[in-house]
Amino acid sequence: MKNLAYILIGTFLGIVLYKSEAASWFRIYEMFQFDSFHMYGIIGSALAVGVILVLWIKKSKVKSFSGEPISIPDKEKSFTRYIVGGTLFGLGWALAGACPGPMYVLAGAGFWPILIVLVGALFGAFIYGVLSDKLPH
Repeated sequence: MKNLAYILIGTFLGIVLYKSEAASWFRIYEMFQFDSFHMYGIIGSALAVGVILVLWIKKSKVKSFSGEPISIPDKEKSFTRYIVGGTLFGLGWALAGACPGPMYVLAGAGFWPILIVLVGALFGAFIYGVLSDKLPH
C-alpha cells in the first residue's frame, strides 16, 4: 500500500508535466532561445514550492511514509562542483531537449526517440556509480 502512494504521486506529476507542456521539446527550445517565459514560469514555480516545502519539512519535523523522521542535511558549499555539474546538466538538457524528469513522461506519451536519451542517462548514472569513489566530492 505504501508504494501505491508513490505510484499515484508519480502519475499525478507525469500528468502535470505533460499538460503544462513542460515535456514539450518545442517549449524547451523556446526557453533556450529566450522566446517565451512559459518554461521559466514553470521552473520558477517549482523552485518556489520546493523551497517552501523544504523549509516546512525542516521546521515541522515531518515524517516519511514509513514513519521515519526526514532529515535534510546542509550541502557543502563549493563553486567548482556546481559550475561543472550545472554546465554538464544544461548541455545534456539542451542537446536532448529534455531534462531527467520529463524523459519518462515523454516515453509514456509515446515519443520513442526519447528512449535513446533515457538509455544514455541510465548509462551515465551507471558510469558515475562506477567512478564515484575516484571523483572529488
